[in-house]
Amino acid sequence: MIAITGANGQLGRLVIQSLLQRVSADQLIALVRTPEKAEDLRELGIAVREADYDRPETLAPALVGADKLLLISGSEVGQRVPQHRAVIEAAREAGVKLLAYTSLLKADSSPLALAAEHKVTEQMIAESGIPAVMLRNGWYTENYTAQAPGLVELGMVAGAAAEGQLATAPRADYAEAAAVVLTSQESQAGKVYELAGSSAFTLTEFAEELAKQSGRKVEFIPMSQEQFAGVLVGAGLPEGFAGALADAEAHAASGWLFDDSGDLERLIGRPSMPLSATLNLA
Repeated sequence: MIAITGANGQLGRLVIQSLLQRVSADQLIALVRTPEKAEDLRELGIAVREADYDRPETLAPALVGADKLLLISGSEVGQRVPQHRAVIEAAREAGVKLLAYTSLLKADSSPLALAAEHKVTEQMIAESGIPAVMLRNGWYTENYTAQAPGLVELGMVAGAAAEGQLATAPRADYAEAAAVVLTSQESQAGKVYELAGSSAFTLTEFAEELAKQSGRKVEFIPMSQEQFAGVLVGAGLPEGFAGALADAEAHAASGWLFDDSGDLERLIGRPSMPLSATLNLA
């Protein structure tokens, strides 16, 4: 049995879709905070169980019978270490034989503020003794394309990445990689995958692609980390999260959101979907 945390989330749903192409529904356990929101998964024959990161007492019962577990990192920055610790302890109690964790690209050495919680989580997993595999996901292309219509209207792309290369891939490609690892006949214990897009772009090239697909003028406006954080706060993001994203972009200028290991492409057996296809403004 394969259990997936955060199964109602954007990545979790895509992982389940990809897993269903490889195994039957009765081999999957969808771990969700609110089971009532996953009735469609239950109707497919997937076991739906309540598992709340903030309520540790729900975790061990939810993992009964699970051989493999995909721990999708929590979305609450600043709260993830205790949340992840609770899941890891429950997995150890349940006798999980393989734990896969969605970490961050180059988490063990990355200077990104967002990397800190991932690095600690990787250490906790190693200390738990559970056989584990690290899926170090790079940036999602949707981090940029989700804002595309608004950026076209503004006629500008603001950012702090300067001309740094962003080796992004869409969530669906990272989800497929997770499904491949979870269903592999080869032992995955001890492996670390640095997952990033087959192709990369700069924010200047992103603006150019927006202009090309929309037929409108769009230009890149480079900003300092502080300026960009202010823009994000002005757009409604919480100050802490805005600061973390601006920090990530500033480090992207030095190459920290780029990787050419080819791990993602090898896992999914094809190049990841490029920006132009993900954007699809036509």
